[in-house]
Amino acid sequence: MNTKDFQQEIIAFFENIDKYYGSKTEITEGLCTDMKNLDANLTTWNLSEFDLIRSAYRKTGEKLMMEGRNMYYEISADRIIGFEQTGRHKFEFIELYGNSVFRITKIRFHYKY
Repeated sequence: MNTKDFQQEIIAFFENIDKYYGSKTEITEGLCTDMKNLDANLTTWNLSEFDLIRSAYRKTGEKLMMEGRNMYYEISADRIIGFEQTGRHKFEFIELYGNSVFRITKIRFHYKY
């Protein structure tokens, strides 16, 4: 997939995210140093759940933001090296934070339609 298609898919995701407002949202975040070996023992995982209230793009700092009650999550747009829809209402972002430091963000919306 070329970079322009990749960017268009991310833009489309955030342009349509408002349909998920009010939906339970699960974010599973993993930090790893080897994308080819996502062994659970070598990756640090966190899970957050909240009802999505709003989303935005923060131009200063190039951050994609999702917010729930007592919850705020950002993805650095300029660090995204991977994005795909992994299932119905499931998405995955991969960000590169150093030569070998990756953050995987898996988002699942519990959406009734």
